[in-house]
Amino acid sequence: YGRASSGISIKSAMRQLVIFIATGAWSGYAPFAPGTFGSIVGLIVGCLVFAPIWRRSPAAFLIVFVIVFVLACWIAGCAEKMLGEHDSSKIVLDEVLGMVATMFMNPTGWISLAAGFALFRIFDIIKPFPASLIDRRVRGGAGVMLDDIAAGIYANLVLQADRKSTRLNSSH
Repeated sequence: YGRASSGISIKSAMRQLVIFIATGAWSGYAPFAPGTFGSIVGLIVGCLVFAPIWRRSPAAFLIVFVIVFVLACWIAGCAEKMLGEHDSSKIVLDEVLGMVATMFMNPTGWISLAAGFALFRIFDIIKPFPASLIDRRVRGGAGVMLDDIAAGIYANLVLQADRKSTRLNSSH
């Protein structure tokens, strides 16, 4: 019991699944800038999985996002223990969901995606308050995830404001 028919233990399979998800399909193992590679995975996941949901029902997206976020906190916490380091650079699930938060209710054309990507990476790196406080004080999976969600919210707000100001300026 506890072993799959191939001889791989369920515990080992779960460990591999947690690492696969936490590292953004292993993009967190990139030899340089793993957060950037994780953000690219986030753009892809956002466009293919989440954008169709928010286009149909923003409320349904928010429900799904909260559930995924809670699971992601647990996965990130497990991955920290498995990798043996707090907020390991290999864990990029936070970048994946941060990019999804960035693009929520924004267009998914190339210009918007590039702008969202750049804004998210900037906010993720500079960590304006309260992201910096979260990064320093919150431990575990929630600490891994929350500062990137804050960066995604900042980037989203800038994209939304730019869209609104462009619309206002073009109506004159």
